[in-house]
Amino acid sequence: MRETTMARRKTGNMKGEQFLANTSKMEVHDLDNEKTGANQCQIDEIIKAKNDKPYNSQKAANDAGYDNCAHCIGDSKK
Repeated sequence: MRETTMARRKTGNMKGEQFLANTSKMEVHDLDNEKTGANQCQIDEIIKAKNDKPYNSQKAANDAGYDNCAHCIGDSKK
């Protein structure tokens, strides 16, 4: 399966921010480095489930308690 990079979203709670936090899994994703392979970022599913919370910086999301996605950011604590 081919992996592609997706664009920032303007759906759900997202208004074009670079970072999307998954409130269900307490994980933050970098939409400029999104990984779309099977079992990777799954951003569209997060938005559809209404678990999306936008952030303008990774630091702000981390400070709010979100761990880094191992696929698009790395250095995940999980």
